Amino acid sequence: MTPIVHIVDDDKSYRTATARLLSAYGLEVQVYESGDQFLATLSNSTPGCVLLDLQMPGQSGLQVQRQLCERAPLLSIVFLTGKGDIPASVDAMKAGAQDFLEKRTSATSLMGAIERALARSEMQWAEHQRREEQRALLASLSEREAEVLALIIRGWLNKQIAYALGISERTVKVHRHRVKEKLRVRSAAEAVSITVSVGDVERRSST
Repeated sequence: MTPIVHIVDDDKSYRTATARLLSAYGLEVQVYESGDQFLATLSNSTPGCVLLDLQMPGQSGLQVQRQLCERAPLLSIVFLTGKGDIPASVDAMKAGAQDFLEKRTSATSLMGAIERALARSEMQWAEHQRREEQRALLASLSEREAEVLALIIRGWLNKQIAYALGISERTVKVHRHRVKEKLRVRSAAEAVSITVSVGDVERRSST
């Protein structure tokens, strides 16, 4: 999946020049004249980064950042400003911005910041996809299999699980085997690791 660099800036000349520069480097670019326009078309279905102007008519860059943290946390943010603003840069970095640059920065510095932001976004996206796949595998478990797995997570032995669920130890072993097959793992420890990562089975087994 090709990442996208979103340029959000009310300065048309800067927006256009930056888009041309990034396109020349082979990056896919989309431009927006305001934070409101960007948020109206926002999608969290593609990795990428946002070059976000700090001061714009309508919502400021920091206001847009707050919404992105909730609606599209996988997008990395590189803030841009026409003049140095130390307090704003501190707030932006505390809120998770990847970088904070002045617009007059060199093309080399800008590209370096974008490359870091894209790398971070793609890493987070890959982790998100991995967890979604694991969540889908866990959802494929039957109710009984989910119950058995929840007890395995607690460290219960087969005979304890059998007694608690009113089934035979042999049946417990069958369920354990099916759990490993469905989760595509080779050991109970791997199954537990997936479950802890996703955090879903305990809730399912208690409903």
